[in-house]
Amino acid sequence: MSRIVTLLTDFGTADSYVAEMKGVLASTAGDALLVDISHDIPPGDIAAASYVLGRAWRTFPRGTVHLAVVDPGVGTDRRALVAQIGGHGFVAPDNGILSDVLAAADAKVVRLAIPADASRTFHGRDVFAPAAARLVRGAALTDLGTPAADLVHLPPRRLRTEGADLVGQVVHVDRFGTLITNLPGDAVAPGAALAVGGRAVPMAGTFADVAAGAVVAFVGSGGTIEIAVRDGRADQVLGVTRGIDVRAAAKPRP
Repeated sequence: MSRIVTLLTDFGTADSYVAEMKGVLASTAGDALLVDISHDIPPGDIAAASYVLGRAWRTFPRGTVHLAVVDPGVGTDRRALVAQIGGHGFVAPDNGILSDVLAAADAKVVRLAIPADASRTFHGRDVFAPAAARLVRGAALTDLGTPAADLVHLPPRRLRTEGADLVGQVVHVDRFGTLITNLPGDAVAPGAALAVGGRAVPMAGTFADVAAGAVVAFVGSGGTIEIAVRDGRADQVLGVTRGIDVRAAAKPRP
């Protein structure tokens, strides 16, 4: 069984918060390997955290425990969860952060009890990290909490067909300003231009296929269409962000 715990937060690294969580894990999870997915999620941005976690978790071996804490509702009555999904463990608040993971596989989920002495502003350290440590040590879900249903999900992302076109949306903006869409790369007609923000964007293979400053679309490493500016930021050049529609000619059906 894997002895890995991943961490995903919006805490940054300027303060002690990530270190405190790792301190709890190091003290209670034995020799588990701690792997940082990211601590640079924009503060409170649950949708960004869901997307990043949804991409990253599959690359780890079965048995990995993923500790995800982007939790603007900390200290309220929002639930704390532990889940087993696709052979992996997940520990997170019930606020939609697991939406992309839950869409991929059936889940078994329990609700954690909040210890009376837990800080109301730091459940990452006092609730989620101890639960992740117990899970990676082999604790059963039934030992960690009571069954939970009707989990919070983020609104579904738009993806539809209009005539001969496929219309999706920008679902994430990465740190380079690249616009990542939910248009499947294998569903877009070869050589089709994309329409985004009132502008036509040509398809290419990679950034280097266009001149500096040019806007380009390509099939990204996640298998969906991405839009970038070589040596620049597509979000700024196009003046768009997450949620905007993106249109492309659909690949003809056989």
